[in-house]
Amino acid sequence: MSEDKNNISRREFFKVAGGGAAITAAVALTGCNRGSNERGGIAVDDKPTGSMTYRINASTGDKISILGYGCMRWPTINNESARENDGAIDQETVNELVDYAIEHGVNYFDTSPSYCKGQSEHATGIALSRHPRNSYYIATKLSNFAQATWSREGAMKMYYNSFKELQVDYIDYMLLHAVGQGGMENLNSRYIDNGMLDFLLEEREAGRIRNLGFSYHGDVEVFDYLLSQNDKYHWNFVQIQMNYVDWQHAKDVNKNNTNAEYLYNELLKLNIPVVIMEPLLGGRLANLPNHLAVKLKQHHPNSSVASWAFRYAGSFSQTLTVLSGMTYMEHLQDNVRTFSPLEVLSEKEIDLLEDTARMMIEYPLVPCTSCKYCMPCPYGIDIPSIFAHYNKCVNEDKITETSQNENYRKARREFLIGLDRKVPKLRQAAHCVGCSQCSPHCPQNINIPKELQRIDKYTNKLHSETLTFFLVSVYNIDYQYNTHIL
Repeated sequence: MSEDKNNISRREFFKVAGGGAAITAAVALTGCNRGSNERGGIAVDDKPTGSMTYRINASTGDKISILGYGCMRWPTINNESARENDGAIDQETVNELVDYAIEHGVNYFDTSPSYCKGQSEHATGIALSRHPRNSYYIATKLSNFAQATWSREGAMKMYYNSFKELQVDYIDYMLLHAVGQGGMENLNSRYIDNGMLDFLLEEREAGRIRNLGFSYHGDVEVFDYLLSQNDKYHWNFVQIQMNYVDWQHAKDVNKNNTNAEYLYNELLKLNIPVVIMEPLLGGRLANLPNHLAVKLKQHHPNSSVASWAFRYAGSFSQTLTVLSGMTYMEHLQDNVRTFSPLEVLSEKEIDLLEDTARMMIEYPLVPCTSCKYCMPCPYGIDIPSIFAHYNKCVNEDKITETSQNENYRKARREFLIGLDRKVPKLRQAAHCVGCSQCSPHCPQNINIPKELQRIDKYTNKLHSETLTFFLVSVYNIDYQYNTHIL
């Protein structure tokens, strides 16, 4: 397959689907007939329990909440996300979040043996086991990233441990985790050569796996290959990164990424249900630069900036569920409001988000989602924190390239002081030696050393100007005349 061949535009798709309110009607997108077993397809349920919007997976008839709970960021006892914090998971708070989610119609929970430093499945299993098994759908992954788990024995051990940790005797949605990283060689080593994919197909046939799919990151050759084998594997669903920036601008952010428009439309052609991850682009679409956020607020003053991104992902009719890693109750409550029920975006709103995306890529954001797969750095550099601080300053309009800006001095000071508070000097970008051990592990295909060098260059520029302005103020030097000397 080619990324540019036979692509269906987003606007054409919305016209075909009926757009607007038509998508919210009970329209079944039935799956292709494959013998007596129909796999794939989504239907929109127009009579959800309570007020949550649901989609129906034609493979199994599963009635899935359009809001899915991503269990990568469970809260710790330090009241922080377990993805970014080493503290123990706060099980009591996890239980409260799960209880609220289920009470308000959320029934899809996505976890992995690798999430929360290995604690996610256990915490998720405890919280969900307090509810009837038929009240939720559990998704987990064969996350055999380490070479020790590439063997059949190692992968099988991980697979069976998921049942134990989740306290279940069947998995509703099982994924091959992050295929595409490392290309075809990695796919073969993790799933093909060791016979694990054949084993998972057998497990689905036996009913211990109800739906089999994969999550995609990286090399589009792997994505195309797995879809080309759909007649053999009959994928029940596929998980992709999709949001209003990545739809057409993923390659603008990083040339190694794949535009979500291509991924989605290839799945649409095969009628394979789509699970959406990173609808907020690592949180960046919830923290837009101020002037962009104001435009969205003008249209919907009472809606959060994040709700626009969630509505965008949910407005595509092939979307089965939209995952959100909700650490705090206020995030869960806001997302429940957004999807209860889902208000499908209008054409005018879609145009507004496309304009927002175009303006966003003009900012030098680093497409980091803080997954920490790049860590630990052998030289002690805190890569995610450096990127997070830089992106935060961009989003808050604290990055500017001209000293003529009236807020430049204040922005410069806040950037430098904030960086020193966030990251110890010995762990800042200046100490990167360019070994590139981090880059191959990045799901976003970021050239990490290059980005660190760019941020370090910007930081040095600010330090230099700080010294310059100090000399000007103390010695009354003519700045315009003597800049070349300083």
